Amino acid sequence: MHSTILATFLEISRTAVSMCSAGLLLFLIALWTAKTDIARAGGLGKIVALSNLCFAIPLAVFGAEHLSGAKFIMLGVPSYMPWRLFFAYFVGFALLAASLSIATKIQVRWSGLLFGIMMVLFVAMLHIPRALANPRDRISWVIVVREMSFAGGGWILAGNAMREQGRGQGKGKLITVGRVLIAIAAIFYGVEHFLHPANVPGVPLEKLMPVWIPGRLIIGYLTGAILLVAGASILLAKKTRMAATYLGTWILLLVLFIYGPILIAALADPSTAVKVEGINYFADTLLFAGAILALASATPRTD
Repeated sequence: MHSTILATFLEISRTAVSMCSAGLLLFLIALWTAKTDIARAGGLGKIVALSNLCFAIPLAVFGAEHLSGAKFIMLGVPSYMPWRLFFAYFVGFALLAASLSIATKIQVRWSGLLFGIMMVLFVAMLHIPRALANPRDRISWVIVVREMSFAGGGWILAGNAMREQGRGQGKGKLITVGRVLIAIAAIFYGVEHFLHPANVPGVPLEKLMPVWIPGRLIIGYLTGAILLVAGASILLAKKTRMAATYLGTWILLLVLFIYGPILIAALADPSTAVKVEGINYFADTLLFAGAILALASATPRTD
């Protein structure tokens, strides 16, 4: 009954239905796993306790997109690679597996590590060549920096899991590399927000904030300022936990109150492409928030 209602609302878009269903399922799993940590935390610590949840949900959404739209996704695989359809499905299953691992906090040292490596491979094989082919296209560089920050988030989760288990060599280095990658993304995006304040906040891609959102320019400039200040603090390793907590909380608020309404409007559109775009914008920014909150969680309170 519920799936019928959902499919009707989404105009029977198989891809959109699968992406939303995967995201909702992982939300419930991750929330159940995190319930004790949330209850024990106080203040903004409750937001930090959502780091795995915020990171896992987008991976499930993207995994479902790969599996339900593999024939379209395969077009993005480099032409020199064999078995392009196979790799589209393989990445989909890998993302779902990583999502479940991170949501349940089982073997995160492997899922986070391997997810980060996969993101770096995507950057090297797909995004850097595109950016170099048109170096004045700012969106290409925004995506390069975004994917690297996602890799950093995965490595932070892996390093933190290793530290909690008291095992693994190089766990501190993983967290440090992740911290630097997230700091670079925050500073770069902060500058971009001042240059393009009307674009959607958080991860400043080409989409403009809808005209029905009040105070669009104020939101853009404020987000830019928060990104710059927090990014500099994280890069210098000064009050890293506090900076990551405030920045992650702000990005999460943007996800809920900016990208949430954008997502609802997109799902009501008859076009599957518009639906998928709305879901992707929501999930991308949520993953960015998850990476930042993972840094806050991995940073000692004495920082």
